[in-house]
Amino acid sequence: MKLISYVFSFKNEEKNLEELIQRVDNSVKKLNNYDYELIFVNDASNDNSEKILLDLQKKYPITIINMSRTFGVGPCVLAGFKQAKGDCIIYMDSDLQDPPELLDKLIKEYEKGAEVVHTVRTKRLGESKLKLLITKIAYKIINFLSDINLPTEAGDYKLISKKALTNILEQREFRPYIRGLSVWVGFKQSHVEYVRDARSEGLTKFPLLSSGPITQFISGVTAYSLKPLYFGIILGIVSIFFSIILIIYALYMKFTNIAVPGTAGIIITISFFSGIILLTLGITGIYIARIFEEVRGRGSYVIKIIKKKL
Repeated sequence: MKLISYVFSFKNEEKNLEELIQRVDNSVKKLNNYDYELIFVNDASNDNSEKILLDLQKKYPITIINMSRTFGVGPCVLAGFKQAKGDCIIYMDSDLQDPPELLDKLIKEYEKGAEVVHTVRTKRLGESKLKLLITKIAYKIINFLSDINLPTEAGDYKLISKKALTNILEQREFRPYIRGLSVWVGFKQSHVEYVRDARSEGLTKFPLLSSGPITQFISGVTAYSLKPLYFGIILGIVSIFFSIILIIYALYMKFTNIAVPGTAGIIITISFFSGIILLTLGITGIYIARIFEEVRGRGSYVIKIIKKKL
């Protein structure tokens, strides 16, 4: 009998938890020779989520990890990973937008030898065209600037084998980007496709322009490559070349007695180069900040208490 460890990071999902657990239970029961455990990482919820889980714990194999404060999805998922005992691990959101019924397809790929199985969203119901467009562009930028190739439209719903998970946990990153790490570790990778449902209850914890998606995008770009720094160098070279052209142009205008353009051109030029300088400084600053976070040796989360089924 193989064990599947489900890891859920959640915050204020009281309306979704019972249905989620029932659907996971029904999905596992359709498989042969598989059992499961449920690990719920509570990112400092202030609703009745914990109470509901404690009631459901009497019937289902639930472990509740309460964080000492809100730490975000990445650290919470990592905390759940470290408690997982399964032969394979599935981590996913608890808002019911991702169907637990994909389990049979995930397991089929796992049994074929895949160590990481991504889920790829062919459609995302209930989301604006602007959000879908920005997300698509973000994936392309990450894949272009980093040394990994994230499957487009693959989110936080994956199956990871124990072997792959062991290697992920050996990477002691302060701010882990799980989507990227699951690709970076290598091994045989596969994917299954599905249509993502609209959120039925509650509000999204990751609005388009909130700190969560922006932080994940920056991590995806900077955590796996030095290309952004090289990009800054290229911008600097282009700026120098552009400046030389402007100097030659100004000298030509002076010696041919043609009036030099007024302040508008100067302002535009200064703004252009200032933007490049600020962009380059920002990129460099992100890398320096990541170095600072790593060398100070601070953990990425603090667990308040773990409540296991007796």
